[in-house]
Amino acid sequence: MSTVAIIDYGMGNLRSVAKAIEHVAPAFRVDVTADAARVAAADRVVFPGQGAMPDCMRELDARGLRPAVLDAAASKPFLGICIGLQMLFEHSSEGDVPGLGVLAGVVARFSQEMFDPAGVRLKVPHMGWNKVWQRQPHPLWEGIPDGDRFYFVHSYCVQPADPNMTAAETSYGTRFTSAVGQANIFAIQFHPEKSAHAGLRLLSNFIHWAP
Repeated sequence: MSTVAIIDYGMGNLRSVAKAIEHVAPAFRVDVTADAARVAAADRVVFPGQGAMPDCMRELDARGLRPAVLDAAASKPFLGICIGLQMLFEHSSEGDVPGLGVLAGVVARFSQEMFDPAGVRLKVPHMGWNKVWQRQPHPLWEGIPDGDRFYFVHSYCVQPADPNMTAAETSYGTRFTSAVGQANIFAIQFHPEKSAHAGLRLLSNFIHWAP
């Protein structure tokens, strides 16, 4: 039986991610784990998380999971979610901390002065449903209409060094990268496990993706 490892480094409730993947992949074993050996043995890996970047990086290292994440990101189908996207980049302005450096670019905070087209001031964090505009074709978009809505909760967004890495953009006061794709890595700012049909379809696409 093929295995999907969901990396547990103590940040965020991973149960909803596991349940969503179990729903779309009943033939797979879903393993929520903090064991580096089990991550290494999995066929594909999901790297989620919630919270502040400094805390996430500290907990990842405290559990000895950094090498396992780096190896998985280099060798097998890999899905980053929310902080799991941001941690892949080189540096975050949240706490002024380095990330894993898997992807070139930085993580920056939303401006405190952002407004919608009607002139209404926007709140930070960006929280709720928003449209995701696909900027490059990718197997994980199969069956998902361009501009479909996904659920977001974040105050920071990634800024890839290479714009060709951007797989999707979203507008919230400014246009920001909401998904990236590079080789065997696909990573998203939104939460597919909270995004109804579109989120489940993306997770199903990941399960069947053969980069």
